[in-house]
Amino acid sequence: MSEYQAFRVEVADKVAQVVINRPEKINAMNADFWTEIIQIFRWIDATDEIRVVVISGAGKHFSSGIDLMLLAQLGSQLGKDVGRNADLLRRKILELQASFTAIEQCRKPVLAAIQGYCLGGAIDLIAACDMRYASLDAQFAIKEIDIGMAADVGTLQRLPRIIGDGIMRELAFTGRTLDAEEARSIGLVNRVFADQPSLLEGVLEIARTIAAKSPIAVRGTKEMLRYMRDHRVDDGLQYIATWNAAMLQSADLRVAMTAQMNKQQPEFAD
Repeated sequence: MSEYQAFRVEVADKVAQVVINRPEKINAMNADFWTEIIQIFRWIDATDEIRVVVISGAGKHFSSGIDLMLLAQLGSQLGKDVGRNADLLRRKILELQASFTAIEQCRKPVLAAIQGYCLGGAIDLIAACDMRYASLDAQFAIKEIDIGMAADVGTLQRLPRIIGDGIMRELAFTGRTLDAEEARSIGLVNRVFADQPSLLEGVLEIARTIAAKSPIAVRGTKEMLRYMRDHRVDDGLQYIATWNAAMLQSADLRVAMTAQMNKQQPEFAD
């Protein structure tokens, strides 16, 4: 595993902890962040010993979103030709989108543990995760509207499938901040914890619970949920039938059923 500039990565109990590690910059997403997160999640996806991921932020805040220096650097590359500028900007936006698509497409469940600020690009990030949890001091805002742009790295595409349409539009159009309890009430986060230590302890406990399940079953469940976001029910039923025609032959079923009958904790292969 490589050393990273914008992250700290640790693995224990089959859970990878991916920590945004720029606390002195409120974990703003600089150039290293966008390239390293793809590398990290490709490595996690390919590493069978890792079964679940927890992504968090070092220090008082989860992340203040994209580093404004990165935007300034991009602006300095623009010239006088509108067509070439548009091509450059489009390619850059697609590159940034790929960073969070790597999270969404990871075979392993990804849990976000959020404290303090979760602003702008950080909303794009957590929208790509499978589950979100917050400490009581968490603050969420879709801030792109306040800098004169539409969010373009996944918030407007993923968040409407997580929270209701009306509240989604309100947050996107106003840029207002919502607290942890409101985030829980609209379904943005699953649960609220009293503080950051209890948040991390609670989310890691959930991650370890998932990691103890059959990795074949977890993989299939995540794939079916992802597939159903964009397909009809009958398409999904056909897909799970084809998927399980192979996966039901896994040794994990025998292991799980034997453990159930003997009232034991099953141990599954990676």
